[in-house]
Amino acid sequence: MKFIYLSLGSNLGDRDANLRAAIERLATPGLRVLRVSPVYETEPVENTNQSWFYNLVVEAETTLFPLQLLARAQKIERVLGRVRTVPKGPRTIDIDILLYGTAVMSGGRLEVPHPRMADRRFVLVPLHDLAPDLRHPVTRATVTEMLRAAPPAVVRLIHS
Repeated sequence: MKFIYLSLGSNLGDRDANLRAAIERLATPGLRVLRVSPVYETEPVENTNQSWFYNLVVEAETTLFPLQLLARAQKIERVLGRVRTVPKGPRTIDIDILLYGTAVMSGGRLEVPHPRMADRRFVLVPLHDLAPDLRHPVTRATVTEMLRAAPPAVVRLIHS
């Protein structure tokens, strides 16, 4: 069993319902959702000409291998209507693997830990709610330390 952290985001349709539907679909054989952070509304990053996102982080445990987990996440995205037309564009749901235990992977279809997690407040704020002392497996920085160093961005609590 590996402890994992997933970032979920939505900025199309009923953002709250999209997040709930994704969490429900994650809980399947091989993956058990343990905790879910509060929901935050966040400004878009990179492609800023789009609606604001609802974001949260899920803590779970899994017996799936990393690429199996990626395939599961991408299937949930497709089932919930995600269409990849514009890079970093609007989406009904986005599921990113932030951490997979202490594994470090790069190249191919998946990079773990997520390569930009330390720069994204929309990831770090909800991750901090769940695991402030969790350490990045490469830099060894805690989530609290990464959050202090992250670039400024608007992250508003919507609900717990």
